[in-house]
Amino acid sequence: MLTGPASSVSRMTNGVRWIDLCDPDREALEKAAPDDLHPRAFDQLLAPARHDDDPRPTLESHGDYVFGVFLVAVADREKDEVYYQEIDLVLTRTVVVSVRKMPPDGHRPAFSWTDAKDAYERGDIDSTAMVAYHLVDDVAERYLDLTDAFNDEIDELEDNVETWPPDRVRERLSELRHDLLHIRRTLSPTRDAVRRVVDNRIELEGGELFDREVELHFADAYDKLLRSFEALELSRDLVASVRDYHVAKIANDQNEVMKRLTVVASVLLLPTFIVGLYGQNFHDIPELRWRFGYGYVWALIIVTTGLQLWYFRRKRWI
Repeated sequence: MLTGPASSVSRMTNGVRWIDLCDPDREALEKAAPDDLHPRAFDQLLAPARHDDDPRPTLESHGDYVFGVFLVAVADREKDEVYYQEIDLVLTRTVVVSVRKMPPDGHRPAFSWTDAKDAYERGDIDSTAMVAYHLVDDVAERYLDLTDAFNDEIDELEDNVETWPPDRVRERLSELRHDLLHIRRTLSPTRDAVRRVVDNRIELEGGELFDREVELHFADAYDKLLRSFEALELSRDLVASVRDYHVAKIANDQNEVMKRLTVVASVLLLPTFIVGLYGQNFHDIPELRWRFGYGYVWALIIVTTGLQLWYFRRKRWI
């Protein structure tokens, strides 16, 4: 079997040996890796997965082997977060060494090789380059699924902008924006790495590893990555639209509050003026000697206040 413990080794099929390792130790990796594997590549294969410093996806030739690093992006909808599983790859003409690393922070493994394993067991894979294609194609499919899940999260946020507290909306916008930037940093180099295969820029000593048929398969994976990148750009625009709508809603709510405060101040302005007018310390104010002066002032305050309330209600300010 291709999955299992760190030292799981496949049998030879169609002249291709596939060695699939999961978080291998140094001894297991030394048995599987080519003898001339560069020390930096060896250290990369042994390095544990990290959440805060993911490697840059790449696929490049090193003499008589090809070294690749890929990140499988997964959306965890229960926790509303995106995490990555690192997959490293070493290709020669007859041997494939794949290293799957467990995702950090206790996340479940996202990469299973199901389709590639089935094709390999049936004998449908006749070259190490096709093993690499199956890996890249699975990675590309994951990015398509991720962008779909991302758009669903944006739709949920947009539907709840009116009902969620502003702090929660701002926090979710910040999380989505952070995830967008991280996905972009991994998707772009993944696309560029696959493009090098499509453009026939990766060769081994003594000739090419990826023939024309394999390049066409990689072109399909490259197309999926392009679609994912376009969907990611759309998601970024959608997040910006939700953010602008949220800012406009906050400004509108503030305007409504200011309008009500203005109405309250206006309603109190006339009674304050009337009270201040008749509260002056003068002896010759006519209403002071009038029998109905006190009631007149109260009636004037009530009438003017009522007229203001009627006017503001008619204008729908209150």
